[in-house]
Amino acid sequence: MEHHHKPALRLRLRITAARRRAWLSAGLRSTCRKPPRRDPSDSVHKVARREIGGGHRRPPRPAAPSSSAFSCPEKFRNFQLQEEYDTYDDEVHFLVQLPFLWTRTKIIEIVAAKDVIFALAQSGLCAAFNRTTNKRICYLNISPDEVIRSLFYNKNNESLITVSVYESDRFSSLKCRTTPIEYIRRGQLNDGFPLFESESLKYPGFVEFDDVNGKVLTFSAQDSTYKVFDLKNYNFLYSICDKNIQEIKISPGIMLVIYQKTNCHVPLTILSIEDGTPLKTFSQLLHRNRKVDFIEQFNEKLLVKQDKENLQIIDVRNSDLIEVNKTEFMTPSAFIFLYENNLFLTFCNRTVAAWNFRGELVTSFEDHELWHPNCNTNNIYITADQDLIISYCKVSKKATDSVDSEAGEGIAKFQLQFLILLPLLTRTNLLNFSVPSMGSINMSNIFTGKCVAKISPSDPTLTIAPRKRGDKSRSTVHSTVPEALEDITALFYDEDRNEIYTGNSKGLVHVWSN
Repeated sequence: MEHHHKPALRLRLRITAARRRAWLSAGLRSTCRKPPRRDPSDSVHKVARREIGGGHRRPPRPAAPSSSAFSCPEKFRNFQLQEEYDTYDDEVHFLVQLPFLWTRTKIIEIVAAKDVIFALAQSGLCAAFNRTTNKRICYLNISPDEVIRSLFYNKNNESLITVSVYESDRFSSLKCRTTPIEYIRRGQLNDGFPLFESESLKYPGFVEFDDVNGKVLTFSAQDSTYKVFDLKNYNFLYSICDKNIQEIKISPGIMLVIYQKTNCHVPLTILSIEDGTPLKTFSQLLHRNRKVDFIEQFNEKLLVKQDKENLQIIDVRNSDLIEVNKTEFMTPSAFIFLYENNLFLTFCNRTVAAWNFRGELVTSFEDHELWHPNCNTNNIYITADQDLIISYCKVSKKATDSVDSEAGEGIAKFQLQFLILLPLLTRTNLLNFSVPSMGSINMSNIFTGKCVAKISPSDPTLTIAPRKRGDKSRSTVHSTVPEALEDITALFYDEDRNEIYTGNSKGLVHVWSN
C-alpha cells in the first residue's frame, strides 16, 4: 500500500529537550504544514526572480470545493467501531524499568504507516499494532530507561523515526532513531540505527522534521548552531551559526530567519532551504512596547501580529501591506497553512476559521466546536486534498437534547429506587461522582464550513461491528461505543484504508470504519 502521495497531518514537528516534568504536563510544541504537490524548489526560483525584478507571477489557484469533499458523506456512511487495542498490559513491567512507564496514561499521538498503527502514550511508552492481524507487534522502547517523546513517519524511505530521552542523562538530551517499517513489522527493532549522533540536542536544543521540503533542522544551544540535513538520506547539508537568531520558520523552498528585536524593528532574512543562500534581507517595523504574538512566513507573505495590534500581512516583494482589525482577528493558539488552496486555518478558543492572504475570513465552521481548548495537531486531521478537517468536537446541543430525551425514560424507571437509596448514598459519600462526557468525531468541509459527516454517541445506528464467523484476527472490543467516544486525546485518519484511529485517556486505541 503506497503512501507517497498522501502525507499525514503531522508534517513539521519541532521537539525540544525539555525536562520530563515539563513535557508530561505541557505536551509538545509542534507546527503543521501541508505540502504542495508542485516541486517545493519552485518557491526558491520565484523569490529569486522577484528579487532581480523578472519573471511572471501566475495568480494563485482559487479555492474551490474539490469533488472529494462532496463524496464525504458517502465515504463515512455506516462507520462502526471495529477494533480496540490496549497499549498497556502486564508485559510492560518486564520491558521497561521506569515506574511511570507502567502507569496507564492517555494516548498523545497516533501514526499509521502501511498496515501498522503506532500509539504513543503520554508516559513515553509506544506500542505498534498490526492492522491485519489486530495483534500488538511490539513496544518501540528498546532501552529499559527510554522515554519516547514523539514519532515521525518518513515516507521517503518508509521508516519510523522515534525521538526519545533517557534517564541515564536525566532526560535532558534528545536522541533520534530510525527503523524501517518492515523491520518493525517483524519485531526487529535492533536493526534500526541512531541519527544525528554528532549533534548536542540538550535543552533548549531541538530537532524539527519538515516533510514539505524533505529536510531536518536541528539546533544545538551549546554553540548556537542550526544544521540542515536531507530527510531522504540524513546527509548533512549546511549550518547556520549566529547567536542573534531568535527563531527559524520554514516554508516551501525557503526559511525565514528571525533575529533578536532591536529598538522598534526586527531584522529578517529569507534563505534558500536547499543550500542556505540568502535571498532577501530586510527589517520589519514593530511597535516599541508591544509583545510580538507571532511572525509567520507563507511564500511571499509575511504575517505579523503584536499584542493588542492589528494583524499585518506584508508582501515581501514590494512591501504592500494589508491590515486586519484586531477585533476581527484574534491571536490564534495554532496555525495550519493549506498550501494547495492558498489559505490558512486558525485555531482559537475551540473554534476553527479559514482565512486568505487578503485578510478575508473565508470560512466559519458550523457544528465544529473543538473538544480540547488548546489545539494540538495530534487530535485533528486534514486530508491530502485539503478539503476536509476531521476533529474531536463537543456534541451539539441538539444532539445532547436527543440523548437526554432517550435517557429520560430509563432514568424514570430507577427514580424510585434512587430515592430509597439516597440516605445510604449520602452517608457513604457515593454521590461524589461525575458523569463521563462524550464528544463526537466531526468531518467538516473546509470551503463551506458545513459538517458533512459525524461519528456521534447520539447516532442509534452506531454500534460495534459484529465479528464474522471464523474470523480469529478480530480483537476483543471491551468498550461500549459511548465509552470509546469519551475523552479522545489523539486522532488519525488513514485515507487509503478509509479508517479513523482514536486514542483516549485510558491508553486505548479504537478503529472506526465501514
